[in-house]
Amino acid sequence: VRWHPVASDEPTTKIALRGPGGEIETLWAVDLGRDHYRLDNTPWYAYGISWQDVVEAQPDEHGQLQFVKLVSKSGNRTVRITAEQPFTDELLQKVVSLGATYEGANRRYIGINVPRELGLDVVTSFLINEGVTWEYADPTYEEVHGPRAAT
Repeated sequence: VRWHPVASDEPTTKIALRGPGGEIETLWAVDLGRDHYRLDNTPWYAYGISWQDVVEAQPDEHGQLQFVKLVSKSGNRTVRITAEQPFTDELLQKVVSLGATYEGANRRYIGINVPRELGLDVVTSFLINEGVTWEYADPTYEEVHGPRAAT
């Protein structure tokens, strides 16, 4: 399940990232040189990064590129939605009509990319009104509401 405009026709490679629970995901990325890569996927597990952010990555002993650190933000933000029932095409088209894009691991776990020019609250208010279970991924909940809000 993917609806992202194509970022570029440049060759891509995979970068491994770890989520907070140890989950490993690999994201497509464009090699910018000097160990810098522009992400070409919306992350499903990692927090604090989004589509088109520039990251530093280094190969491990097997040659697999591993995320090292964030280099620069693209301005995109990420929220994730999960559901017990699969998301319908109608709901996903409404997300697109707001000005966002999405990419899904499957029909029950979707990463929504919120571009810089679209207010994050437009997307989150829509999800709340639709009764959708969602979470902040980039920015994180704590970054939006402060560190004490999570306690």
